[in-house]
Amino acid sequence: MSEILTITLNPALDVSTSVGTVTPGPKLRCTEPRYDPGGGGVNVSRAIQRLGGVSRAFVALGGETGEAFRAMLDDEKIRTEVFEVAGNTRQSIAVSETSTGNQFRFQLPCPDWPADQTERLLVRLKDQLTANCLAVLSGSIPGGVPEDIVVRLNRMAVGQDARLIVDTSGPALTRAAGNPGPPFFLLRMDGAEAAEVSGQTFANPADLADYGRQLVTRGAADHLVMSMGAKGTVGVSASERFFVSPPKLEAVSAVGAGDSMVGAIALELSRGSSFREAVRHGVAAAGSAVLTPATELCSRRTADEIMTRVVTIEI
Repeated sequence: MSEILTITLNPALDVSTSVGTVTPGPKLRCTEPRYDPGGGGVNVSRAIQRLGGVSRAFVALGGETGEAFRAMLDDEKIRTEVFEVAGNTRQSIAVSETSTGNQFRFQLPCPDWPADQTERLLVRLKDQLTANCLAVLSGSIPGGVPEDIVVRLNRMAVGQDARLIVDTSGPALTRAAGNPGPPFFLLRMDGAEAAEVSGQTFANPADLADYGRQLVTRGAADHLVMSMGAKGTVGVSASERFFVSPPKLEAVSAVGAGDSMVGAIALELSRGSSFREAVRHGVAAAGSAVLTPATELCSRRTADEIMTRVVTIEI
């Protein structure tokens, strides 16, 4: 069984609350807020824990917000490696409008990283990426960090006999899709991100699988996982092309679904499951997450139940 290391460079202290109606002008009296430690890799670690697994969370934290964030991870008994950075850890605010069911999400900015901070990061991570480790770099990349950080981290991981899963966005994802090698162990994106990165349109799962196969053939990644939301998820490798669809679910909140999916995939792969079986578990965990409110993640019991109803087809 492989150790799982999650890497979060741009965490966010998630604040969630609700109000009757969002209107401009008057003060809006919100309900008691809920606070959660968030950001891609952190949520992946939290999802893994909810699914019965264990991971280490490497997290870049700074300031008073970072201290509160660390205390929350300690309360959840998440094994944490803190990388101290300048400035305050950012906050993310989700406000649910109870009169309509709409959710409004506000992302506050992260302080830009100075150049020496990135170099310190690479030194710290070299000690963390041990042989046989399954690392998950998930979430956005802070300003000031070079866009090729994902490629550099992958080279480091391969050199340490570790495997890297990448789930990011923006310019870093574009750079990941153009990775010249060695290939990432697994690259995840959703259909909209694939369209933005490639400049193509994808009418169906087979079209998306064609693009995924192009990336595999070019050596960008060994495995591609591409989500099409509630419709399902495409899995592609050199030898496989399949589509996993969940049962019809009444979504409460889509927040955390992608991180729950990545957490389940990483956990199953660390246990020696096949790529296909890992993606099936990922779709079930994502389905579980959409049934929970606000920033809540997946539930092991619900994910296990959904797992019995996911459908896999060849494409």
